[in-house]
Amino acid sequence: MKYIRITDIRDVYFKQMHDLMKMVFPPEEVLAFELWAEPLADPGIRVFVAVEDGKVVGATEYRYYPEMEVAMTDFTIIGREGLGVGPFLVRERERDLLAVVSENGTRLKGMFAEIYNPYLVKDFAFGGIKPMDPFVRREVLAHIGYRRLELDYVHPSWQLDGEAVGELDLCFLPYEQGIEEVSGELVERFLTTYYAVHEHKPQQWHDMVHEAGKRAAIRLLPI
Repeated sequence: MKYIRITDIRDVYFKQMHDLMKMVFPPEEVLAFELWAEPLADPGIRVFVAVEDGKVVGATEYRYYPEMEVAMTDFTIIGREGLGVGPFLVRERERDLLAVVSENGTRLKGMFAEIYNPYLVKDFAFGGIKPMDPFVRREVLAHIGYRRLELDYVHPSWQLDGEAVGELDLCFLPYEQGIEEVSGELVERFLTTYYAVHEHKPQQWHDMVHEAGKRAAIRLLPI
């Protein structure tokens, strides 16, 4: 299996990846094909696919913010069962991420991720791929070490229509021992930076970010 970076929407593997995203994620979570041109060209956004016999069988996107010393997992997709795609992506992503951290001469405090709460979204469609079932994904991320922030979370829709998307948890994977909370200031700064690309954000999101910023610390809870 090969771990290949995509930096251009004309890459033959990108269409396969985008089709896979549309199959496993709801429409509000998938950026339109043509709007990917700019993000893929951004050196700070790292999009990789897992390729087996010329076919995309998985994908992941992530980024690192050296000024905050945190990373964000945008998505992880397992497109086929029985190939070990999940462990492969986790291993290769961490290897690449730690190399980026080293190149920046900084450290990695932890990695954020948005995780569906399947107890709120029982009818969530996942393209018939069992590893993408939100119950399975949630347990896998819990085993990796992710914990959810004590926060009523929403994010702006990736359809860029200004709508709020709920039924999610914002989670954090600490890379340092003994971390039981994150500062509200860090959460506010991270979310403001991460969603800066959205021109129209729902008021519900603005309120959530503002309230988070006023808290000295936000607890990390089991997922």
